[in-house]
Amino acid sequence: MATETKSKNPMEVVKRVGNRMHDSQAMNSIFRPGSVFRKGYTDSPRNRSYVIMNNVLYHLHPVKVKIHAVKVSYTLCLGGLSFFLFMVLTVTGVFLMFFYRPTAEQAWADIQTLETAVYFGSFVRNMHRWAAHLMVLSVFLHMARVFYHGAYKAPREFNWVIGIILLTLTLLLSFTGYLLPWDQLALWAVTVGTNMMGYSPVLRTNVQFVLLGGNVISGDTLLRWYVLHVFLLPFVIVIFMAIHFWRVRKDGGISGPL
Repeated sequence: MATETKSKNPMEVVKRVGNRMHDSQAMNSIFRPGSVFRKGYTDSPRNRSYVIMNNVLYHLHPVKVKIHAVKVSYTLCLGGLSFFLFMVLTVTGVFLMFFYRPTAEQAWADIQTLETAVYFGSFVRNMHRWAAHLMVLSVFLHMARVFYHGAYKAPREFNWVIGIILLTLTLLLSFTGYLLPWDQLALWAVTVGTNMMGYSPVLRTNVQFVLLGGNVISGDTLLRWYVLHVFLLPFVIVIFMAIHFWRVRKDGGISGPL
C-alpha cells in the first residue's frame, strides 16, 4: 500500500517522466555530452568545458586562438565588419520606424518630414542608407576572400553554404529597404523585381501575386515589403548568423590553415 501511494504522488510522477525524458534518444541526440540538460551531468572542470564548447551563446570566443587569426592583414575582420554594420542598421532602423508609416499616402511624406523636421533625421537616415551599401560590399568582399583563400574547403563546406544564404538575405534586405520611400524609383523597382519573380519556375504568377498583394502595385504591396524588411528578413538573418558564428568556432576558428 505504501508503494502504491508513493507512485501516485504528483511529484514522483513528474520526476519519473523527467528521468525518462533525460534517458530518451531524442534528448541525447539534441544535447551534446556535458550539457546540463543531459542526465548524469556533474559540476566538474571537464563538464564545465563541455558546456562552454557546445553552447552557441557561451562559445563566443575559443579557448585558444591560432596565430594566423590575429595577424593584421588587408582582409582582417570583414565578417566582423559586416556584423557591425548590421547592428548599425538595426539601431538606425528602429529610430526610423518611429517616423515612418508604410502606407501609399504617407510613406513619401514621412520621408520628407524625417529629412526636414526631425532632429538628426537626415543624419540617421543617411547612416542607415550608407551602412546598407557598405554591408553589401563588405559581405561580398568577405565571400570573395573566403573563396580565393580556399577557406570553403573541408570541413567548412556547410558554413560556406550558410554564407551564400547570408549574402542572398543581405541583398534582399537592401532591395526591400530601397522600396520603402515609395517614390518613382521604388515603384519601378517593384515592377521590375516582381515581373522577374513572375517568371520563376513552378510557382510563377503565384509568387508575383503574393508579393504584390494583388494583381497590381498598391498600398498592400508596400505593406508586404515593409514587413519583409523590418521583421521577416532580419529574423531569418539573425538565425543564420548565429549558426555561422557557431560553425566558425567549431570548424577551426577564423579561416586559415587548419
